[in-house]
Amino acid sequence: MEYVAVLLPSVVVGLIFWFAMKSIFNADKSERQAEARAQAEADGNVSGADTLRNDGHSNGKN
Repeated sequence: MEYVAVLLPSVVVGLIFWFAMKSIFNADKSERQAEARAQAEADGNVSGADTLRNDGHSNGKN
């Protein structure tokens, strides 16, 4: 039981850090996708644009 009391704070802080970094990376990915869609709209070629889908994959030909 002593080991749990010693390790628990580090594990909790590690989990908080992991969730914070995950949310930051997800927000960054969403922002990049939104910026790519906005740029495609500004360029006026929305239908044929090589933009990112919601799942992060490209719509264009590879």
